[in-house]
Amino acid sequence: MLVEEMVKKVSHRQACKCVGLNRSSCFYELKREDDGEIIHELILLTQKHVSIGFWQCYHRLRRRGFKWNHKKVYRIYTAMKLNIRRRAKKRLPARVKKPLTVPDGINQVWSIDFMSDSLWDGRKFRLLNVVDDYNREMLAMEADTSLPASRVTRTLDMLRECRGLPLKIRMDNGPEFISHKLDEWAKEHGVELLFIQPGEPTQNAYIERCNGSIRRELLNAYIFNSLSEVREKTEEWMTDYNYHRPHQALNFRSPADLLQEC
Repeated sequence: MLVEEMVKKVSHRQACKCVGLNRSSCFYELKREDDGEIIHELILLTQKHVSIGFWQCYHRLRRRGFKWNHKKVYRIYTAMKLNIRRRAKKRLPARVKKPLTVPDGINQVWSIDFMSDSLWDGRKFRLLNVVDDYNREMLAMEADTSLPASRVTRTLDMLRECRGLPLKIRMDNGPEFISHKLDEWAKEHGVELLFIQPGEPTQNAYIERCNGSIRRELLNAYIFNSLSEVREKTEEWMTDYNYHRPHQALNFRSPADLLQEC
């Protein structure tokens, strides 16, 4: 009873000092305002401008006259999980399965594809391979750390100068191939682009077969220290592949032998 009486006689100041608590904290009462208006405004903003982030939302609200500070807006913004951006799945147009026909002449159908590997120091590089489906001739092997759509069209323009262009080009659905740049280039030069169905590399079998040889005989067989070494070895490999290598599919003739018969 004595202890209870002593506690009742202790003032707030003495009690706070005893436990090490600030007096303002002792008397603080949480005042939670209704966040409905902020939620409503954030929903309207993010629905209308789907790609904007927090600061764009905050400054837009401030410009419209709302006086909420950034900490309050950010608390509600994160509670609504608006800071988690989901990447929209890119939908490709329907690809119709087309038979892998055997051309009866050069420059009827080409196939193009990318490969990737790394140098000894870990830097990644890519190869752009271009093959004529008729005689399996390797027309180009472009090597670089980056090969955007502009490099694809530049390579095709170089081939146009020395060989001409095909009627059709077969490829997969990579971002460089479905780009507007390549589509505009193809329309300008009257070339039809043939896209294989997603996940069906066998529909591009000619170049896939060639890619397997490149992987075994070139990329896995050598250690490359620089891009210049990659380009040197690819040039040597292309020369041997086109002029000296007998192909079973060509009755053990080289692509150059078949080209001379055309």
